[in-house]
Amino acid sequence: MRRRSLILAAVPAGLVTLAGCGDDKSDQSKASDSASPSASQTSAAPAPKIVDGPLPAITAGTKFGEKPTVAKGSGTPSDQLAVKTVIAGGGKTVAENDYVQANYLGQVWDTAKVFDNSYDRKTPLVIQLAAGSIIDGWRYALTGKKTGSRVEFSVPPTWGYGAQGNAQAGIKGTDTLVFVVDLQETFNSKSSAKGKDVPQTDAKLPEVGTNTDGKAPSVEVPKTDPPKGLVAKYVIEGDGDVVAADNSVLVQYKGVVWDTGKEFDSTYARGALTSFGLQQVVKGWAQGLTGKKVGSRVLIVIPPSLGYGDQPPAGSGIEKDSTMVFTVDILAKM
Repeated sequence: MRRRSLILAAVPAGLVTLAGCGDDKSDQSKASDSASPSASQTSAAPAPKIVDGPLPAITAGTKFGEKPTVAKGSGTPSDQLAVKTVIAGGGKTVAENDYVQANYLGQVWDTAKVFDNSYDRKTPLVIQLAAGSIIDGWRYALTGKKTGSRVEFSVPPTWGYGAQGNAQAGIKGTDTLVFVVDLQETFNSKSSAKGKDVPQTDAKLPEVGTNTDGKAPSVEVPKTDPPKGLVAKYVIEGDGDVVAADNSVLVQYKGVVWDTGKEFDSTYARGALTSFGLQQVVKGWAQGLTGKKVGSRVLIVIPPSLGYGDQPPAGSGIEKDSTMVFTVDILAKM
């Protein structure tokens, strides 16, 4: 059995829910109602063939990052996955099970009806290219592409929403879908913060490593009493957007107990990133990450009153009334 993430807390206060780390689902699909490419279940269909076309023309908004206008599909669409790299980027290669950050537009082949786009929301989608997290057409079309690329592809129902379609989005079970996707970033278990190191001068606080090689940073806890209040300080300060209290985030993190310095939870050890809404986590996490910038590494020291208090998760290795120390890399805001 996989180790379970210990950062999630449920409401009402005093009850703790553990979320399976391998089953983490990011909340970003909420921003686009149910029309986003999020998948409700894993498809049992075999992998499609990747073909060159046909694909409708992009008639306006032809630059990377611009909202595209896409012509109505002409003739019969492929019953396989038609994929075209419209703009070839030179960034990192996207792998299956990565999280991607992308802007996108989706429309129906036969009618050119746009059922969803992130450009108007001015918020890119961050989602995992994993079975069950996203429609299979996205997984197969984007795996192997590079960030900075614009990719156009058509998805028949087999690798889209299936015979049931998506009624809320106006997608029938017979509709082939056309997507244009601008790949901005990709994240995996080797991703780290990126920014400027911030001096760590307080000898009464833990010192956190500043390596950005995807390996877990060191956490050296001083042999002093822990602070009574919450501490949230930059170790590496990024230059991304500021995280709000109602945001969801994609993170790497490691947690240790102040008294012993013993690690009790780590995405690095699991080899899998975690995504969550700040309203889902213990108060110390929510308060500590609110106002911090994407791309940063943050030291969070959480007193018992903002953590698990006298009800730590069973089998967690956390004793009652423990102060917890976390190093958190904020990779993306959702």
